[in-house]
Amino acid sequence: MPDAMKPEPFPDHDIRRVLAVVAHPDDMEYGWSAVVHHWTAAGVEVAYLLLTHGEAGMQIDPAEVGPLRAAEQRAACDAVGVERLTLLNHADGRLMPTLDLRRDIAREIRTFRPDAVLTMTWDVVAPWGLNQADHRAAGLSTLDGCRDADNTWVFPDLAETGLAKWGPAWLLVGGTSDPNYGIALEPADVDAAVRSLAAHEAYLAALGPDYPAPDDFLRPAFKGQGEALGTEDAYLFTGHRLR
Repeated sequence: MPDAMKPEPFPDHDIRRVLAVVAHPDDMEYGWSAVVHHWTAAGVEVAYLLLTHGEAGMQIDPAEVGPLRAAEQRAACDAVGVERLTLLNHADGRLMPTLDLRRDIAREIRTFRPDAVLTMTWDVVAPWGLNQADHRAAGLSTLDGCRDADNTWVFPDLAETGLAKWGPAWLLVGGTSDPNYGIALEPADVDAAVRSLAAHEAYLAALGPDYPAPDDFLRPAFKGQGEALGTEDAYLFTGHRLR
């Protein structure tokens, strides 16, 4: 990797509150959760906004899957120090970047007032292959929701309910092909991330015996990203300065 393309340590010294916006239970647990633990251990308040309950993610009755996956996500949050977990009821597998979805995200941004918002890539082709439709819709809607939250006139109904506009300073996007930032991870961050992914026990079991265990998946990934950042372990992402 040429020097000009090497990711830099993310300047998180002014970050006090972070909102994570993803499509499904378990989306945070494939890398971001280690950063979340790194932050919460330092006193940063992190909230999760999940746009669906992930009810279409297992081949059993969605009415059973939704509550099960919500409970597993609660346990995953506990593993990395996240108290505020909000799950919306948009349809899993049918998420679209609509005005209603943008409004829901903008509403949470105005309510929580984060310094940074994080999500996953909306690219069609991601480093691991073709990106799933809900992930693309969630990422793009989060990008737009950040702008909407800071615009008086896009959703004036939010202001009418007492939610004044708010603009996060950063949009952070995981799973990108050319990350420009990274966070160096402590061993405790990696361990917590493994526990957080392992909390999705029923979902992982439904993926079958050939799916890699959390230890086998996450630890090598953090090692590889650490090499790019010049540290033992790391998580890499793309940061966009919005303000």
